[in-house]
Amino acid sequence: MTYLYLQAPPTGFGLGSIGQNVSNIKVYGLALCRGDVSTQDCSTCVTEAISYVRKNCPNGLQAMVWYDNCGLKYSNEDFFGHIDSGKMVRTRINVSNSDVFDQKTKVLLTQLAKEASVTPKMYAAGELALSEDQLQKFYGLAQCTRDLSHSNCKRCLDGLISEVPNGKQGGLVITGSCNIRYETYQFVNHV
Repeated sequence: MTYLYLQAPPTGFGLGSIGQNVSNIKVYGLALCRGDVSTQDCSTCVTEAISYVRKNCPNGLQAMVWYDNCGLKYSNEDFFGHIDSGKMVRTRINVSNSDVFDQKTKVLLTQLAKEASVTPKMYAAGELALSEDQLQKFYGLAQCTRDLSHSNCKRCLDGLISEVPNGKQGGLVITGSCNIRYETYQFVNHV
């Protein structure tokens, strides 16, 4: 945990393992901060995640926790470079005219997945107009852990897009390898 705390904030991502592959005493871990958060906010978030895991999973062989600004995952199994297909979904309230909204959500998230899968930080954020007058917009992000290949990042994000519930004005779909989020308010620092 200390290694991840020291490694993640400067770059937004930390990855490491310690121990030996005998009797499951090797531990693999990663910490990922959202691509737009500051070093200070990343450090604070990773500290909170470590504290939560130590308190709530003191003897667990595996744990994963996600906050708005970061996520932390560890396991006694080597998960580096593999897509974690376990999904957590959180959604917001229903939206009227959901057909148009759902279509635009898929357009935005598909574009962000494409961008994130080719950038060094494996992160992309953007916005899309909901109305022709450009007054109503919604915002999204797509991000992968940087242990994935670019093709696995795209595959992971595409899998999450297919899980986005219809008719919701905001949502978040997370795995241990990637996440997407969309909202009707600007929740990222830079779009």
